[in-house]
Amino acid sequence: MGNDSSLYAVRIFNSEHLILRDIEIVNTGKHPLPMRTGLKIECINYGVSHNIRINNITIRDVNGSLVKEEGGGSGILIVNGGDSIRSRFDSLTIENCHILRCARNAMIWDGYYDRKNWYPNTHTIIRNNLIEEVPGDGIVPIGCDSTLIEYNLMCNSPDTLPMTEAAAGIWPWSCDNTIIQYNEVCHHKAPWDAQGFDSDYNCQNTLIQYNYSHDNYGGMVLICNNGDAEDYSCGNIGSIVRYNISIGDGIRPKKTRQGMFSPSIHIAGPVKRTLIERNIVHANPKPDIVTDRTMITSDSWEGYADSTCFRQNIFYAAEPSRFDFTSSTHNIFEQNAYIGEFKNLPGNTYSPEIENIYKEKILNLSADGHKGLYTLMDSITIKGHTLHYVKPTSIETFFNTLFIKN
Repeated sequence: MGNDSSLYAVRIFNSEHLILRDIEIVNTGKHPLPMRTGLKIECINYGVSHNIRINNITIRDVNGSLVKEEGGGSGILIVNGGDSIRSRFDSLTIENCHILRCARNAMIWDGYYDRKNWYPNTHTIIRNNLIEEVPGDGIVPIGCDSTLIEYNLMCNSPDTLPMTEAAAGIWPWSCDNTIIQYNEVCHHKAPWDAQGFDSDYNCQNTLIQYNYSHDNYGGMVLICNNGDAEDYSCGNIGSIVRYNISIGDGIRPKKTRQGMFSPSIHIAGPVKRTLIERNIVHANPKPDIVTDRTMITSDSWEGYADSTCFRQNIFYAAEPSRFDFTSSTHNIFEQNAYIGEFKNLPGNTYSPEIENIYKEKILNLSADGHKGLYTLMDSITIKGHTLHYVKPTSIETFFNTLFIKN
């Protein structure tokens, strides 16, 4: 347990071939403290730190700052750097942990983000963790290559962030070749963003697949690039979002910096060569008449998206919805199914028989989509909570039946 002024309760510093397991960490001060964390894993002027494993740790009640620009706070903070010796982690694994009531974030990195001084952490695995009652970002690798994030559950984020704050569930920043799969994010309530998943900027080849997103204030996914970023950034290139299921996302009840805004898929800024393929977005009735019910918004963040391909997705809306591609360029639409009433339909709709099959297999079982779409999922138990994720064989067979047959 940390003391009142401690920035961390437990610190692993310049170590390797180490296992930390089966302990509980608490770091609660009298007042919130920027940069406060529960567990700090640090590698500075050391070189390569190999094979650190964090297993079955409970980290709770860390009262860091809720404001990102102040430094925030976290359950786990991973830091690598150095001026005399460039340093990074290789084969860091965090698994079977429970992060509870930590402010602002669950686990976040601080590493080499600048492409002119690129020295990424490698082969990181984040698996089988439960994150609950964390108001900000869930899992955010920074300055990493080949990170695997799978079988994590983030749920029940409290609506406590200031209105200036943006946060989302699981997302990389300044990373390459990140795989985010078999995760569930639900009930995220950040004032801005609040999607289940995000492929953020200064990233290449992010893969988001077989995840379940539901009941988030924001939508299922954000793909974004800051067009005004300096030359430290490579942009956002080659993101793939496939075989994910969204049920009842986009339910934000209050205004954001853009007014009422909660599209199921948000593409912001000059992202390039994005593929959005074989996802199911099931938008249920709005909880309030003022709630935004846009299916896709592709808008500006100092520039617009180019060459985004939407292929064989199912968009279902129980109430009138819309698409808004603003000034994005070279959008490609291939064999998507639009079930419901939409404005600005992007075209290239596929066989109407798909709507009949979706009604038969999904809507007739329950209009909210849960009974039918849960047949495309599997589940495991993490720390007494049930994690639902999309089962590859089931959803692939489902889409093959719809699109190859038709």
